[in-house]
Amino acid sequence: MQELEYPFDSEYILKKSKKIKRQLLEEGTGFLPKKIAVLGGSTTHDIIRVLEVFLLNQGIQPEFYESEYAQYWQDVMFDNPELSAFAPDLVFIHTSNRNITAFPGAADSEAQIEDMLTEQYEHFRVMWDKITETYHCPVIQNNFEYPFYRILGNRDAVDIHGRIRFVNRLNELFYGYAREHQNFYINDMNYMASAYGLDRWSDPLYWHMYKYAMCMQAIPEFAYNLANIIKAIFGKNKKALVLDLDNTLWGGIVGDDGVENLEIGQETPMGQVYSEFQDYVKAQKDIGVMLNVNSKNEYDNAIAGLNHPDGSLHPDDFIIIKANWEPKSKNIVDIAGELNIMPDSLVFVDDNPAEREIIKSQVKGVSVPEIGTPEQYIRVLDHSGFFEVVSLSEDDRKRNEMYKANIQRKIQQQNFGDYREYLLSLDMKGTIRAFEPLYMARIAQLSNKSNQFNLTTRRYSQSDIEQFAADAAYITRYGKLEDKFGDNGVVSVVIGRRGRAEDVAVYQQKGAVTGEIMPEQFDVLHLELWLMSCRVLKRDMEYAMMDSIVEACRESGITTIMGYYYPTAKNAMVKDFYGLQGFTKIAEDEEGNSVWQYVIPEQYERKNTVIAVNGKKL
Repeated sequence: MQELEYPFDSEYILKKSKKIKRQLLEEGTGFLPKKIAVLGGSTTHDIIRVLEVFLLNQGIQPEFYESEYAQYWQDVMFDNPELSAFAPDLVFIHTSNRNITAFPGAADSEAQIEDMLTEQYEHFRVMWDKITETYHCPVIQNNFEYPFYRILGNRDAVDIHGRIRFVNRLNELFYGYAREHQNFYINDMNYMASAYGLDRWSDPLYWHMYKYAMCMQAIPEFAYNLANIIKAIFGKNKKALVLDLDNTLWGGIVGDDGVENLEIGQETPMGQVYSEFQDYVKAQKDIGVMLNVNSKNEYDNAIAGLNHPDGSLHPDDFIIIKANWEPKSKNIVDIAGELNIMPDSLVFVDDNPAEREIIKSQVKGVSVPEIGTPEQYIRVLDHSGFFEVVSLSEDDRKRNEMYKANIQRKIQQQNFGDYREYLLSLDMKGTIRAFEPLYMARIAQLSNKSNQFNLTTRRYSQSDIEQFAADAAYITRYGKLEDKFGDNGVVSVVIGRRGRAEDVAVYQQKGAVTGEIMPEQFDVLHLELWLMSCRVLKRDMEYAMMDSIVEACRESGITTIMGYYYPTAKNAMVKDFYGLQGFTKIAEDEEGNSVWQYVIPEQYERKNTVIAVNGKKL
């Protein structure tokens, strides 16, 4: 919904949130349901009200638990039964500098201030640990915004007695905890208050009248930023930028003005603006955002512009360059198809409002920000939070190279008449093992990102993944794949739980069997998750994973594997996946949810014949 895209009208959202919510629910389908506990050190009702519409706009349908005013710590530490029964998927702790209970005074010694700092930090740390131990879910914690006054003036940031210095040190302790705990995230309220304007943000009237941690008008900005973290945790980030060229990456029209007359570089103020924007875009590539071009241009002119000596972006920074006279709507659909991702994973950036409107009206799901004038490009894209980073893996940093290699594989495939011969020519090597600590974050990330090849559509946090790995009732497998064109990283994940044949009834209702079992009691493996990255589809990795699952089952005395398919708007491509693996469909309801059975034969014939797995030769 355009009204909820940055830059938005905060006053409109505050006044019309109920109407917006109704419209989103009426028009939307396939929402991801999530239970979110909001534990507040100040009034949170309006934050929840606005947060809900931003999350619905991201495809997440939240159910909220709201603590009583300022009972955030008590709810956790004293095991509030309502919170326990709610069983949150995510906990958000909304505190501010108003919840710091002691600040240094001018007469305090350095030792007293150190004790004070430790006491304030420990108040939060024990709560975070308790949440992790009890609920095994992600935690989002505000950092502290600066006080709206400075007792020591400019020395407040320097002197040990200064409140600003105390806030900075306390925030740094929070950041250290976040670095050490993968499922813990900081909501940077200090940055938001600064960007909004600290005097307006911290208007004391709103605290003393309503116990708001910020002024009413800032709530949509705050809720939007928080929604970006939540949607990223649950796999709703965008994946790729699709960029226009003329008057977007440089000033001028390369075909008319010539490369030498483009505005880019340090010679003019506007040239500096475009250079800064190119630097910003290139930095996105370094965090795993896939870069592509969609320009109405002669291809040679586009390449010449991208080779401008003062530009920081060059042709090899992009995966796909569509520079032609086709409609941009067709090009963007083609780009999504060639990347093997859905159009709703794309962000289209173009200075031309007419082109933006065409994409919005003709290609459903593509995000099309109103980027404004060139000096606003960075601010709009950055505040939009399309690519909010909640983790940064080696696979993320190499994503552009991985997808470029996929293009090379497609080119090579055209030279082979026999598909198996083509696969063998790739010289593929796979690593398939039980979950290992090194890859826990990537496995959790993949479970939240994969849509097209996710048979049960389940999403798991890193805490969940770590629990499965440690539980003898589960068989887990991750798969890595590399070939002569490059390393694809972790691309497939399987989670299966030992159980009984009658447990099928629970899984048919999209449930999950709970409670502890003795693994040796049961001889059926229920596949709770099977997913794969779309960048390795049709490379026979699924067969290699199946071989590994069967091997693990036979070692554990399991004789039957049960598979489940829950259809969504995005995973129709794997509707018959189990049939290709040799499973037999034993049930299907009117919604298309199906149950599949595989009785492991005494003489199992390996399905993978093209990937050398775990160092073994084919």
